[in-house]
Amino acid sequence: MTTAPVTLVNVLKVEPGKQEQLIALLKRNIDTVIRTLGGWRTSRLIAARDGASVIIYSEWEMPAAVEAMRADVRMKAYFPQILELASLESVIGEVVLSDHS
Repeated sequence: MTTAPVTLVNVLKVEPGKQEQLIALLKRNIDTVIRTLGGWRTSRLIAARDGASVIIYSEWEMPAAVEAMRADVRMKAYFPQILELASLESVIGEVVLSDHS
């Protein structure tokens, strides 16, 4: 099992008119749960201009930290609330290029 840093990307397809509600819920989750977890580095929320989706981009120290987050009882309490507003697709990977100007 790798111990390299990983990036978790979640794409949430949100119900029409509920993007702001979903973003508020995700911000609350980051503030009350994600920030407290070991191995978390950063999170970004990206709102589609058309209101149809939200992307969560987060960086973690290692894959085990992502698994621990998913198993956390506080996190599990958020999943049903999130899924009431949106469908979720998740990808875990490693950054292979990061270019900044």
